[in-house]
Amino acid sequence: MKKINNISFFKTDTITLAKNLIGKYIVTNINGKIVKEQITETEAYLGINDSACHSYNGKKTNKTEPMWKEGGTIYVYLCYGMHYMLNIVSGKINQPEAVLIRATKNANGPGKLTKLLNINKSLNGKSIINNSEVYLLDDNITYNFTTAPRVGINYAKEKDRNAPLRFIIK
Repeated sequence: MKKINNISFFKTDTITLAKNLIGKYIVTNINGKIVKEQITETEAYLGINDSACHSYNGKKTNKTEPMWKEGGTIYVYLCYGMHYMLNIVSGKINQPEAVLIRATKNANGPGKLTKLLNINKSLNGKSIINNSEVYLLDDNITYNFTTAPRVGINYAKEKDRNAPLRFIIK
């Protein structure tokens, strides 16, 4: 397996990144504890025109500031005051879009995933490229996937709620 440290992998459009992350391995090495998990589910969040996205309508806050950085930036936020959510920013600077890593082989859900991988806000805003605490591995296998609407976005407009922007390994 090879580390993914090429910025062009992350500077692509968000839907492509969400698809390309399926089957990749995410590895954490936090406080000497190494955990490796295969990514099985992702969701694409498409920026200022996507009512499900934290940067909808161009809202830039202290919380969402990492989304405005270049592709490969890690965006971690706390959901419901108890679960960290791991996202990887895609595209170019000031194009606030990201991919939520929704599940891995042994963690069915983004909150369970971050607990298993020991991920918290300490990674927020850091680059995943050449990072020793969290990085991606590629086994050079292309995995088939299916699509579905995203989960947990009842607040979003109907067109965004129903968009097939969730990618699930077959």
